[in-house]
Parts: sequence; structure tokens; C-alpha cells
Amino acid sequence: MDENAFWLLIEECGPPTPDPEGEELAAALEARLAKGPVSAVVGFAERLAELLYRLDRREYGEDLSGDAFLYVRAAVIVAGRREYEAVLADPRRFAPFAADQVWAESLIYVPDRAYEGLTGREWSRDTRYSFESYSNTAGWERG
Repeated sequence: MDENAFWLLIEECGPPTPDPEGEELAAALEARLAKGPVSAVVGFAERLAELLYRLDRREYGEDLSGDAFLYVRAAVIVAGRREYEAVLADPRRFAPFAADQVWAESLIYVPDRAYEGLTGREWSRDTRYSFESYSNTAGWERG
């Protein structure tokens, strides 16, 4: 799944009313991806991990716990492509997500749940990029 397809899926599955923590979005994504094919689930997981990895930088998460930082980064993705790109361009735009403690934990588990719904099996996935907090070592170097 390329980046444009990922963001289109986020847009199409987003609810018509505000959903900052992504609960409705996650449910819609899971339902859509659970229809298959497995390659779509894998592609979504890869792209989600990469986008979270890009936000895994010192200027965003220095004062956050690992879990909080992960779930706040997920909330930036829930906010959509325009906001995600704005945060990448200006790290100060990340601060309101962290200050308001906007956590979109449910987005993280969408690929796992969709895979299980599609195949009936639990998925122990590995992605090219780790979405775990502080895994982007280059983003945490002191410069």
C-alpha cells in the first residue's frame, strides 16, 4: 500500500464527526481491511509503522512516556494527512496533541485485529520500521 492509498483509506473510513482518539476510525478500518486481501492488511501495517516511525523524534516526545508518545503519534495520524504533514514540517504542532493527552491507541491494533478477522489466526507481525517509541535512533540523536 503506497502512502496515497493509506491516506485515502484513512479519509474514507473517517467518521463524519470529530473522532480525535480514532475509535470510530479504527473500527471502520478494521472492518474494511478484514474483508481482505491479506496483502492490504500487511500494506496498511507497513505504512502505519513507517508513518509512526517518522514522528519518533526527540523534538516530539522528549517529555512523554513510551506508551503516551506512541498513542499521541497515532492521534496525529488520526487527524489526517494534512495535519500529519504539518506536524512533520513544524514540530510545535505536535504539542497540542501531547498537552491534550489525545491518545489513539486503537489505531495501533487495527492490522492485528483485521488479520485475525480475515484469517482466524493471531498475527505476530514484523514491519520494516518499528513503531515503538524511541526506535528511530537517528531521530533521537542529540544534534
